[in-house]
Amino acid sequence: MSKVKAWVSAARLRTLPLSVSGIITGSAVAYAADSFRLIVFLFAIATTLGFQILSNFANDYGDGVKGTDNKGRVGPARALQSGKLKAKELKRGMIITAAITLLLASMLIFVSFGNDNFLLSFIFFNLGIAAVIAAVTYTVGKRAYGYRALGDLFVFIFFGIVGVMGCFFLYTQNLGSYVVLPAVSIGLLSTAVLNLNNMRDRISDAKSGKNTLAVVLGPNKVKIYHAALIIIAFLAAALFIWMGLGGGIYFVALIAFIPLFLNLVKVFKTADATTLDPELKKVALSTFLFALLLFASNFF
Repeated sequence: MSKVKAWVSAARLRTLPLSVSGIITGSAVAYAADSFRLIVFLFAIATTLGFQILSNFANDYGDGVKGTDNKGRVGPARALQSGKLKAKELKRGMIITAAITLLLASMLIFVSFGNDNFLLSFIFFNLGIAAVIAAVTYTVGKRAYGYRALGDLFVFIFFGIVGVMGCFFLYTQNLGSYVVLPAVSIGLLSTAVLNLNNMRDRISDAKSGKNTLAVVLGPNKVKIYHAALIIIAFLAAALFIWMGLGGGIYFVALIAFIPLFLNLVKVFKTADATTLDPELKKVALSTFLFALLLFASNFF
């Protein structure tokens, strides 16, 4: 395999649609509030993709050097694990990606706030720094929070609360009364994707000392937790469309929850969690579809 293909593999392109779902959702709400700006949208998408790719590189590196990614792992082979990339190459890639992403974040802040609001620019730049740190320390370092059952919380915060509400604020410089509801939905659905990943890897993670929430909860309780994530996400989305957008055509976005509820049936019927890998794509793309439908509903 060429180096280019190795880097593309390490970037994990299948994770990228989920990563921008929060930006699309926040932008959909901003559009409904007559505050959408294309330049903000484009820089927000680019910045978010940078953070996600950085996180993927760091995850590959962290799990690789810790030995968590090994022959017993169920999912796709990782770049470091398989020898396609060396540890020093991945580390260099993380540094370059972090620098590019922070540059994009700076440009996003500038087009959003201009030169007039130093305080908001300062706050959002520090949020960018925090996102870089969170992306790297998920698996890298002695205190990697992904190894201490905190990954779900961080995904909920950065994919949902920061992703949706932060994006909406970039457009409007305020937080609408109901924008927290779609932020909760996207955060919970993103967490559900991580939970499926951790359910799939639960046994191998436990053996290697990676204590994800799936490891802590065990094979039965983690299914109940997964159901709660999907159901609460649906309720929050439906409530937002009813209260925040006034219903109507926006309810079409809830169609995206049909495959999510089918996913719940699959999860509860599946005894061997190692076979759940295809379900990750289903939940991730359904979340992306929800965001797209919500945005598209503004035009009808």
